Amino acid sequence: MTVTLRYFAWLRERVGRSEEVLDVPRGVTTVADLIGWLQTRGPEYASAFERAEVIRAAIDHAHVRQEAPIAGAREIGFFPPVTGG
Repeated sequence: MTVTLRYFAWLRERVGRSEEVLDVPRGVTTVADLIGWLQTRGPEYASAFERAEVIRAAIDHAHVRQEAPIAGAREIGFFPPVTGG
């Protein structure tokens, strides 16, 4: 499966790019699986996703939980937690 990944805020800074198109391996079926696989792609990804539990995701512009399946996704965005004042 080929999908566009978009990274926002400090995730973008740590990964070193705002987006990329990747072929996701078989067996990576959920957002959580995708995050786990990304963590293995190098130190920049390991750093970006070291606290995977706080990362938010959106599939084709709809926010989803990490248990969400990624089958058929065209775009997956990753966001750090948002704080405000």
